[in-house]
Amino acid sequence: MDDLTTKKCVSCNARDMRPMTVEAAHSLIPQVQGWNLVTEDGMMKLQRTWKVKTFMKGMEFFKLVADVAEAEGHHPDLHLVAWNNVKIEIWTHAVGGLTENDFILAAKINRLDLHQLLSRKVGE
Repeated sequence: MDDLTTKKCVSCNARDMRPMTVEAAHSLIPQVQGWNLVTEDGMMKLQRTWKVKTFMKGMEFFKLVADVAEAEGHHPDLHLVAWNNVKIEIWTHAVGGLTENDFILAAKINRLDLHQLLSRKVGE
């Protein structure tokens, strides 16, 4: 199994690019710990949430994610809900579903050092 973090997102404009199957998505999801497969309006997406310390830490979080996304040329939907709940949704808009690009980006987001931005859970 290839390490997704060593791969680079490919152009989504390729005419032969299609959304992956449910089976293919289920085979890759173990490589992106913390992410969930969700289906909205018949379209599969990756989704993950975090709780940040403050509103401004949420903005810092988004900046780190934006830098990775821009480098990959693959851009997620970023949501700051209330003042400290961060949610990211990733799917390949051009094909209306998931591609390997989405898992590559999720894996690279997982490698970011976000600990200084996140709220600590009780018992940590």
